[in-house]
Amino acid sequence: MQLKELKPGQQAILNQIKCDDPGLARRLEAMGFNHGQKIKLLRKAWLNGPMHIRVGMTTEVAMRRSEAEVLQLIPENEWEQTSQDG
Repeated sequence: MQLKELKPGQQAILNQIKCDDPGLARRLEAMGFNHGQKIKLLRKAWLNGPMHIRVGMTTEVAMRRSEAEVLQLIPENEWEQTSQDG
């Protein structure tokens, strides 16, 4: 699932960063976008503007939608099921 599928206030878990640009991937990882991290969509701007995202408990980021497309997410309930099974 992608970040754009979330509604404001919803959370998901980051599964992977699927990106051809190693520089973008490193920047995202440096901001806390790591496997297993909770991602919460706070706001979506109008007219395909940026998205306001919380990473983990404290980091908040405004991100272009084109950059947000590289984040592959898993719904929280599915993450909890796989972590209990494994």
